[in-house]
Amino acid sequence: MEEQVDRLVKKTWESYQNVPPSKRLLIAVSGIPGSGKTTLAAIVSNRLNELHAQQSPGTCNGNPLSAFLPMDGYHLSRRQLDALPDPVSAHARRGAEFTFDGESFLKLVKKLREPLCPETQTLFAPSFDHATKDPGKYISKDPFADDIAIAPSIRIIIFEGNYLSLDKPPWKYAAAMMNELWFVEVDREVARNRLIYRHVRAGIADDEVSAARRADENDLVNGKEIIENRLDVHEIVASKDDDDWKPE
Repeated sequence: MEEQVDRLVKKTWESYQNVPPSKRLLIAVSGIPGSGKTTLAAIVSNRLNELHAQQSPGTCNGNPLSAFLPMDGYHLSRRQLDALPDPVSAHARRGAEFTFDGESFLKLVKKLREPLCPETQTLFAPSFDHATKDPGKYISKDPFADDIAIAPSIRIIIFEGNYLSLDKPPWKYAAAMMNELWFVEVDREVARNRLIYRHVRAGIADDEVSAARRADENDLVNGKEIIENRLDVHEIVASKDDDDWKPE
């Protein structure tokens, strides 16, 4: 796994060298739930910032070059789910494509594609925390608005999310604005085991039985749509568990 990460970091760094000062390099990492896409995106973004600090010690002033931006902040709020035609199903299927605000995500991507200039302002994106602070009493949460700051100095953005290479509007329109699309492939049972562990740890499920039910009836159903309706991508990354790759 380490070799894959090293290659992607090197490739991204070299691509950035050819990006005009007025533009950003945008990369979208997608995959089914439990594939390890979050882990990959975060590692690549962190390594790029480390490389930037090494290559430009006197000029970066500690400012990061790269930002890691999860798609999860675009979950529909509980109130928005309540307003859907079948709110019971919408809450039960939270995480499915139709429970995300894809149009707002597309608007952010369009903003990030605008030329950088002295007047460019910091942009803000929402965040989302799956974990509950009270184990055993999980409460469906809402995104945190304007929680992730994207300063004009951020020149590389690594997006991460289930539907970033989905051949369906508005996701495919956002995908068309990316410099590259990466897809993380994983064995279904490996993803299932990771999801069971994750749901219990986050308090989303009380035990492994209910966690497995959620994985089978929601997460992996979404995963089927993601695989069957995937756009062509630039990179396919094999997700393997090792010392440097431990998705949760």
